[in-house]
Amino acid sequence: MVKVENLTKIYGQQKAVDNITFEANKGEVLGFLGPNGAGKSTTMKIITCFIPQSAGRAEVCGYDTDQAPIEVRRRIGYLPEHNPLYKEMYVKEYLSFVGRLNKVKKIRQRVDDMIALTGLEREQKKLIGALSKGYRQRVGIAQAMLHDPDVLILDEPTSGLDPNQLVEIRSLIKQLGKEKTVIFSTHIMQEVQALCNRMVIINKGKIVADDQIDRLQDQIAGNVQITLTLKQAVAAERLKKIKGVMAVKSLQNNTYQITTTNKKDLRPDLFQFAIDNKVTLLEMYRENYSVEDVFQELTK
Repeated sequence: MVKVENLTKIYGQQKAVDNITFEANKGEVLGFLGPNGAGKSTTMKIITCFIPQSAGRAEVCGYDTDQAPIEVRRRIGYLPEHNPLYKEMYVKEYLSFVGRLNKVKKIRQRVDDMIALTGLEREQKKLIGALSKGYRQRVGIAQAMLHDPDVLILDEPTSGLDPNQLVEIRSLIKQLGKEKTVIFSTHIMQEVQALCNRMVIINKGKIVADDQIDRLQDQIAGNVQITLTLKQAVAAERLKKIKGVMAVKSLQNNTYQITTTNKKDLRPDLFQFAIDNKVTLLEMYRENYSVEDVFQELTK
């Protein structure tokens, strides 16, 4: 578990992080989002003991980053935004070196496991400097997981990956999130939708949102639209009589675009309407605000 309380970081006259508080729990992938310069990387550097805070406190697995930095580092795997690697070392050599620094038991086996898990089998005997950006990211993820940490902090982990690699790394992060605490920062909103249980949005050093993704989508939504397709045509006026329906627009092929007057999910009512009127329901979906919509609304 990661716990941040009233955390502040000041550079000169500027507050890079301004009195923020949040938690990340075991078995959770937390999306940590914000525009450039919002304070994301600064917060991650404080949690990982790379830099000290100006005020407040951060705690990892019960250890204070100020009072017990060595214990914190033992429990964290960190992939920073600019992945620092020894480019003159071979992949397997580098991972073995990192394993020795972290006093990993059965290093050879653990290195082989990480190479297999991150799909580096064919690249393991290459110099890191000869790898593509995507494979360097994989090496960075492998080193972050090598000592089997309780907490993973990943800053832009999918940067430079091709579509096939994206699918593999997403699956890996989701799998790790079932057992560990994962804090995941990215500018790719689809990544957040695919991976995260919850998201924290920081803007100008302050937290502007901390909640489940679907709840944040509901909070910024105004009128909700539901698209309904029936096998048989019905009069739009009959649909308008359903409580909560504000407007109905008839489209082609017995499809109706229904606008509701509140945030209540009317899909159960529309399903019951189909049953009561003995019409066959072919398709129905609610058009939600995307994660990108939420992000733009809260940070503009």
